[in-house]
Amino acid sequence: MGINLGKGQRINLSKEAPSLKKVGVGLGWDTNTTDTGKDFDLDASAFLLGANGKIPSEKHFVFYNNLNSPDGGLKHTGDNLTGAGDGDDETLLVELNKVDAAVQDIVFVVTIHEAEARKQNFGQVRNAFIRLYDQETNKEVAKYELDEDFSAETAIEFGRLYRKDGEWRFQAVGAGFNSGLQGFVAKYFEG
Repeated sequence: MGINLGKGQRINLSKEAPSLKKVGVGLGWDTNTTDTGKDFDLDASAFLLGANGKIPSEKHFVFYNNLNSPDGGLKHTGDNLTGAGDGDDETLLVELNKVDAAVQDIVFVVTIHEAEARKQNFGQVRNAFIRLYDQETNKEVAKYELDEDFSAETAIEFGRLYRKDGEWRFQAVGAGFNSGLQGFVAKYFEG
């Protein structure tokens, strides 16, 4: 059983899981039955940021249409269109020693596809979480369960892996935004 994190809490992966080399980042959620008449499609994405807080290239934005980072350090396992079933709905795999040294921060977000057109928001989503586990042992290292009601938000920054003093750390973020995926793209792209 891993460490349960609250919003804003951080852990040092080098201390909590010193043998960790390949991190699985599982994101999961359930959706409420709504009267919008539309299915939910939530999407997990990751932004690999340089020291300036921006992605070095569009290839450093990993999502359902770009499944691999240029350095081979981060891989998205594919889009889950329904979120049905228990456990992780979408997974990103990180090989810590392959992540380019210029990448200081990996931000994990979940957005609702076509949220505005479908009249959907995270207030209609429950049991949302991000968890980190060791790919080699399948042992959970840490988990953060969102317990806030994001009744207007269409995008959530769940957490971030970042380097500090030569070590990898993780922070549970839990910040909601109304701007969908485009808001993150605008925030993290240069220009």
